[in-house]
Amino acid sequence: MNAEEQYAACVEGLKGFAEKMGVKGVVLGLSGGIDSSLTACMCVDAFGAENVHGYMLPGPYSTEHSLVDAQELAHNLDLRVERLSIADAYQAFANQLSALCPSFDRSTAGENTQARCRMVVLMALANYHGWMMANTGNKSEAMMGYSTLYGDTAGAYAPIGGLYKTDVYAVSRWVNARAQQAGQVPPIPEHVLLKPPSAELAPGQQDEISLGSTYAELDKLLIDYKERGMSSDELVAAGYDADEVARVTKRVDSYAFKRALEPEFPPIPYA
Repeated sequence: MNAEEQYAACVEGLKGFAEKMGVKGVVLGLSGGIDSSLTACMCVDAFGAENVHGYMLPGPYSTEHSLVDAQELAHNLDLRVERLSIADAYQAFANQLSALCPSFDRSTAGENTQARCRMVVLMALANYHGWMMANTGNKSEAMMGYSTLYGDTAGAYAPIGGLYKTDVYAVSRWVNARAQQAGQVPPIPEHVLLKPPSAELAPGQQDEISLGSTYAELDKLLIDYKERGMSSDELVAAGYDADEVARVTKRVDSYAFKRALEPEFPPIPYA
């Protein structure tokens, strides 16, 4: 499938799921990153901007440029967006847990708690208003378990959950090109397409460093392993580094339990 076909499949999957639920309004977090930006575009196409409710949920390590990127995206989509900090909520957890978890604020537990604070807010809004919560996760990170259980794995439906990260970028560029061809402002800010992806849960954190590989290298291996069914021996024979094959395949297999708890997403064929 090309980028246009992938985008259409994601939007149609989202619309169909929402129709079965009987909801018209959708809520999502806008981080200023590529995943939430593309998901927002899909939600607007599926439901109309007036039915999409975006929330910026900065935490203690969120950067101002990410908030600016989220605001620019919202402006380009004619999307109303509100800012609600999770810093106080996170600090309350840190205060309660610091005695039991030394260095809590500099640990994986602290990072995951930030993600869970965001989901508590979004789920509360969804429950209160009767909205559907859109998950903004992609397939590369789901395969690697690079997500927070009961945090950014939450949501009713994951519009881009069937897309690997490299295709998230390709589809995002197609969305901008479509807008340009129609004489409109490209919705996704150029800075979002160029900056290193980061969950911003710790100072200076970058996703590719955390994952141990670039998305371009990782996705190629993941697609051959999971979509084309190549064994470890076949992957090594195809030219992949043996240690990297062992690292990635072990991690993919060990995080199957997380993927079992993630929301439904549109199937995107890669084989």
